[in-house]
Amino acid sequence: MERSAQRLGRALVVIVDDRVAHGEHEDATGPLVTELLEEAGFIVDGVVVVEAETVGIRNALNTAVIGGADLVITVGGTGVLPRDNTPDATAGVLDRPIPGISEAIRASGLAAGAVDAGISRGLAGVSGSTLVVNLAGSRSAVRDGMATLTSLVPHVIDELSGLEEV
Repeated sequence: MERSAQRLGRALVVIVDDRVAHGEHEDATGPLVTELLEEAGFIVDGVVVVEAETVGIRNALNTAVIGGADLVITVGGTGVLPRDNTPDATAGVLDRPIPGISEAIRASGLAAGAVDAGISRGLAGVSGSTLVVNLAGSRSAVRDGMATLTSLVPHVIDELSGLEEV
């Protein structure tokens, strides 16, 4: 069965933000990522909000991988501040990094003027059969990152699921 004739798969969004996790601010990026993933053909299992603690981030990622998600998008915690722990937590979960994806996201973010995307330490890679991608936390970085991912993710998911395009 061709992948284009069906949904791309299941996705989970992980928001890494202390203020959102504590109820001090409303999540402005989770609904945006969900909308963009659904437009791209994913079934979104949900949005999980975690504090910027390495263990909590890693637990959310491992739960998504064990739960069979095809794609996990994290948003936030990719910068250079001491509480920006998302790439560090992600590195501990990945079996194989895919540096080209994170490099493409940073390059397109810089070209679009999203400064936080340009200084992002975000990673992308595979854990089990799940693609994990870190995006910077601003809405502009999310929009640009998702636009970049739209062309790359179907190919990676096809490879991970053993399907080949005809």
